[in-house]
Amino acid sequence: MQNNIPRWNLDSLFTDIHSEEYKNTVDSYKQEMDSLDELLNTADRFTREANDNFDFPAWLSSYLKAYSTVSATGGTLSAYAYIIYSTDTTNTEYINNLSSIDEMNVRIQQQELKFSRILLSHTKYLEEFYKRFPEYNECKFILEEILEDTRHQMSPQEEKLASELQRTGGDAWGRLQEQLISNLHDASGKTFNEIRNDAYSPDASVRKNAWETEKQLLADNRISFAACLNNLKGETVMLNKKRSWKQALDRSLSSSRLKKETLDALISSIEDSLPMWRKYFTAKAAFLRKTGATASNTAGTAGHEGIAFYDLFAPISVSQEKSWTFEEAKEYILKEYNSFSADMGSFAKKAFEQGWIDAEVRPGKVGGAYDEDFPKGHQSRILSNFTGAFSDIITLAHELGHAYHFSCMKGKSPLFFHYPMTLAETASTFAETIVKQDMISQTEGAEKIKMLETDLQDASQVLVDILCRFYFEQSVFEEREKGELNADDFCRLMKAAQEKSYGPGLNEERHEYMWAVKSHYYSTGFDFYNYPYAFGQLFAAGLYAQSRKAGPEFAQTYAKLLADTGSMSCEDLCKKAGFDITSKEFWNSGIQMYANEVKAFTDYVQNL
Repeated sequence: MQNNIPRWNLDSLFTDIHSEEYKNTVDSYKQEMDSLDELLNTADRFTREANDNFDFPAWLSSYLKAYSTVSATGGTLSAYAYIIYSTDTTNTEYINNLSSIDEMNVRIQQQELKFSRILLSHTKYLEEFYKRFPEYNECKFILEEILEDTRHQMSPQEEKLASELQRTGGDAWGRLQEQLISNLHDASGKTFNEIRNDAYSPDASVRKNAWETEKQLLADNRISFAACLNNLKGETVMLNKKRSWKQALDRSLSSSRLKKETLDALISSIEDSLPMWRKYFTAKAAFLRKTGATASNTAGTAGHEGIAFYDLFAPISVSQEKSWTFEEAKEYILKEYNSFSADMGSFAKKAFEQGWIDAEVRPGKVGGAYDEDFPKGHQSRILSNFTGAFSDIITLAHELGHAYHFSCMKGKSPLFFHYPMTLAETASTFAETIVKQDMISQTEGAEKIKMLETDLQDASQVLVDILCRFYFEQSVFEEREKGELNADDFCRLMKAAQEKSYGPGLNEERHEYMWAVKSHYYSTGFDFYNYPYAFGQLFAAGLYAQSRKAGPEFAQTYAKLLADTGSMSCEDLCKKAGFDITSKEFWNSGIQMYANEVKAFTDYVQNL
């Protein structure tokens, strides 16, 4: 503890990577994977020989039990290897340890592929398996999901070749984009990421100059960026066809455990809200114009009412922000968590008291924040960088929400600890919403407007800008199937996507090179790395609206929902909790909260 800002305590995990317990756990991991190999080889041999003596249901029971064990051990080692590295990133021992664990994990991935093919060739025995081993009935969804994924695989030889070629293909193009971005700098040596951070500067001229510099740097490298995106998406289109996906979105929806019907309802609801968001953008532009806080010559004026792209993140400086101590942050979060449920409150208290949080800013520690969950002892660790800003409290509440999600799964098999990106941000965003809404309700006047703008700025990015990214990627896949794309094509498609989403909410000062910036476009593992964020934001807002209607009893429904996130589709999960996400009504309930905030914000600006 330094200046009352804590470092975490890891003793209940491992005291050190040199400890006997840690070494024994690594040895156990290897032995457990050896046991999996023996089971897989047995099944492979019986399958090749078409031996009628092979008792597949008994074998599957043994495999799932063994896999559950190895998954828990591997998950604990992976999480521990990363968290110790993340607080001491120049420690060679930690770097080598992390690399060693990652290398071991490649073996489990290969075992998973082998299992999926064995499962597919023995589907006729599954009904018997569930009858003889009813304790695995809850695994039906997971096994069916594995089967569906396997049906979309090429032959083992083709998949192996595709995996090997992807390292020098799509993955390499993605890495090149990262390398290009990380090495860009202006004439003074200022890095690209530092330039991008200037979008949050309170100095209007700094924001505009950063936008101009950023666009110029991207334009200077447009051929390279376009080659990366064109070739990566071309590979994706080809592999999707080989794997019998009609379109990239189908593959993405399958990974998200989401129906197209639900996505359509979500997108339609956001589209219906666009006029509201455009009012917010024009109101912020007007505020910046009235307070002399914009460097734009036109934004917020007649005929150019929309905001300049470089002012989207402009801070609203209406009062001096309070500096919070960590103890004050802790007490505030405990109060907020307890206001929703005693269970959430007692969990957060445990996390603080048992040293699960590392919040101190220090050299060698990664920036940002995260939560890591450990099957060992069913515990979590949270990293943040606490500076005393209110945003740091929101971040802590967010990460504690992730950890609470994991705590709700206590007693379940590690088989259920994995859930899709669509649901991964539910508990964290919900916790964040509780904190923000309470602070908004507590404040008045200028301070309230500042809190409203903070919430609206975040939400508009997760909804409007995410919708823009969705439109853009959809159009890229449509055109890439027809032929090659160059930088002019990508700029054209980005302009169209921004017009369709932001519309008159932006003035003419836009950013047609955003396709070169966002690393999510360059992911080979997940297409449409965008709509899950919008899902998470509105899902949490919808749950918050439900909780306000239902009262204290909703806390139990919420905890049960979190516990089930790893064992069913998004639709079935919500249906079980009592609401229908295939209809726009649910999504609209989340948007209504922001509609009220937009009205309050625009009324304030009009009365300035």
